[in-house]
Amino acid sequence: MADQPILPGFHPDPSICRVGEDFYLVTSSFEFFPGVPLFASRDLVAWEQVGNVLDRADQLQVRPGQAGADGGIYAPTIRFRDGRFWMTTTNIGRIAEGHLIVHADDPAGPWSTPVSTAGTLGVDPDLAWDDDGTCYLTWSDPFGGIAQATVDPLTGRLLSEPRPLWEGTGLAHPEGPHLYRRGSWWYLLVAEGGTGPGHAVSVARAPGPTGPFETCPANPVLTHRSTGHPVQSTGHADLVELADGSWAMVHLGVRPRGSFPKYHVNGRETFLAGVDWVDDWPVVVEDRFAVPLVDTAFDDGFPGPDLHPRWIAPGVDPRSFAQPAEGGGIRLLPGRAPEAREAERLLAVRTRDAEWTVAATVPAGDMALVLRADDAHWVALERIGDDVSVRMVVGPLDQVLARHTGPGTAAALAMRAVGTDGLPGFRKGPDRIELGVLEDDGLRVLASVDGRYLSTEVAGGFTGRVVGVEALGGEALLSRFAYTGSVADPV
Repeated sequence: MADQPILPGFHPDPSICRVGEDFYLVTSSFEFFPGVPLFASRDLVAWEQVGNVLDRADQLQVRPGQAGADGGIYAPTIRFRDGRFWMTTTNIGRIAEGHLIVHADDPAGPWSTPVSTAGTLGVDPDLAWDDDGTCYLTWSDPFGGIAQATVDPLTGRLLSEPRPLWEGTGLAHPEGPHLYRRGSWWYLLVAEGGTGPGHAVSVARAPGPTGPFETCPANPVLTHRSTGHPVQSTGHADLVELADGSWAMVHLGVRPRGSFPKYHVNGRETFLAGVDWVDDWPVVVEDRFAVPLVDTAFDDGFPGPDLHPRWIAPGVDPRSFAQPAEGGGIRLLPGRAPEAREAERLLAVRTRDAEWTVAATVPAGDMALVLRADDAHWVALERIGDDVSVRMVVGPLDQVLARHTGPGTAAALAMRAVGTDGLPGFRKGPDRIELGVLEDDGLRVLASVDGRYLSTEVAGGFTGRVVGVEALGGEALLSRFAYTGSVADPV
């Protein structure tokens, strides 16, 4: 169904390529480390994360704290050429250096140390090759329109001067360009209208990769603006040809909920559509694929030395502070001070469902179980000794909402997101977050908060919620972290 994502949760700006029967997809990661999550699929519908492209300090530098929010990695492109995978993207914190390019023989890695394309100020780079092997780097120019230059992708050295390529259709912010050849035409696919409610996908074509480009008369070829569709802000797309010669599109969208003006909380997600070609123009068929609800549940007891690639941290490598513990579990090195507001060493995963439950078992140490939009918008269960409190930060406000004390209790803390569709009134948030301790008869809820305060519409930015654990002051032991996409009490 067109209203179900293939990658639910904060997975924006998808890019896709095919190698034989296998598809590979990457998305933006912004301030989180590791960067550029990489997924594999055989059918375009079921995807498995096989790694992260930028997973070393020599590949990615991001910053923690509110100053680092929405920094990091913007809009990657993945391509396959002559037996090698290529990925290009922009680290917004180092935008003056140009885009970065890496390559790998195996998509699961290791990927090379990045090279920079000096002289290409902008974001959202794309790579495409002509028949003679010329490589074209195409990107969004901050001064308007789409720019292009030829490049040596192994060194990053430009082989031509950057030049304007296409200004778009007149909508705001032409960005996210992707260049393809199909038959005798070269196609330039772009996002326009901004990455909010006006988001759209437009296309132009030309007889060669450098233009001149003519605009599709049916532009935009995809948008949900000014409609009642449950998926909004559709845009930033990429195309892929299937083995049978048919085509598909991946694109981002959000699923806002609650009362007017509605709120989205899990960030921009990745969706799938079909593509037909009519008069040599792409026509999007949104219901081509049957996309079921994705099973997002996992129960991690950290049995081995390596973290699953789903684990991320804002501004820091999670492997630098989450280390295997003797006897099992993860040893969390000291994070923020208990009174501090900004995360320093938060081991987190993306929330991926409208309703979900998380339980964390921390048998030793002071810790926080945190649901976070950014460092100025979060709610947490904080355990200091035998005292458990529910603390919420919204902008300048920082308040303890509830307390629970009991010697030897609260080794397991839990929170869940509960839908609001059945509640009366016209001031409903997208969900309610219930936080508490696990007891023999289930979850003892200590506090419940309105989820709108942890939404993009309130917090701003380009990411979605993450949920995770941070040691407070000293070390802590995390022995289990379970996530289920339901409101059932965790076990």
